[in-house]
Amino acid sequence: MPNANSSLYHKAIVYSTIAVLVIPILATFLYSISSSWGATILPSGFTFDWYSQLWQDPRFIAAFGRSLLVCISALLLSALLIIPAIFVVFYYFPKLNGLMNILILLPFAVPPVVSSVGLLQIYADSSIQIVGTPWILIGTYFTIALPFMYRAIANSFEAINLADLMDAAHLLGASTAQAFFLIILPNLKKGLLASLFLSFSFLLGEFVFSNILVGTRYETLQIYLYNMRQTSGHFTSALVMTYFAFIFLFTWLASRISRGAQ
Repeated sequence: MPNANSSLYHKAIVYSTIAVLVIPILATFLYSISSSWGATILPSGFTFDWYSQLWQDPRFIAAFGRSLLVCISALLLSALLIIPAIFVVFYYFPKLNGLMNILILLPFAVPPVVSSVGLLQIYADSSIQIVGTPWILIGTYFTIALPFMYRAIANSFEAINLADLMDAAHLLGASTAQAFFLIILPNLKKGLLASLFLSFSFLLGEFVFSNILVGTRYETLQIYLYNMRQTSGHFTSALVMTYFAFIFLFTWLASRISRGAQ
């Protein structure tokens, strides 16, 4: 009986937590598809006109495209730099892995607001005008994505027995470059994809850097959401649910790929 009571208690805690998380999402979704919802318990009618208006808004499409451009560019830059760097550390200097684990977390040591103000002070009077352009966001998002990508890809390197694979490839006549591109990279595919999806879902929701560094001069999805907060609540709810759907999709894909990699 004590075990049964303990199990019921744990289930009650879990289901209560799920309800607390899910109910606001369901309420937002209902509000986004309601034609009007005032003093009544339930909406007076349901419609998808708010979603139709959202996806027919050129400003939303442009903001979404800008967010995709910045996030994908930052992730590609991160992948191109971090994968060779991790390979060098794990294959040539394995003792530096502990130091790299500390250094890679430095971007999280400084709050985003402080980092943004520092970047503004550095580049505001620079001869290269990148403040207010996507270039400064790409560089900033690159540093944000590094910890996620490094940890996920490093785990993949630890799981594939890098030294043994490289030694076998050398014995068969392959150069280090050939072994890296033909043997190592294919074995990193799942870990790399998981890190890319997870980083993308995080970067797509970033607001502080985009608001301070570019603002309305380069309106991203989060800036658009902030600027549209004074419009119809139904329209804003449709925007929030669309954003949530994309984040959920990429987070789910990252989770599935991570489980597959294990």
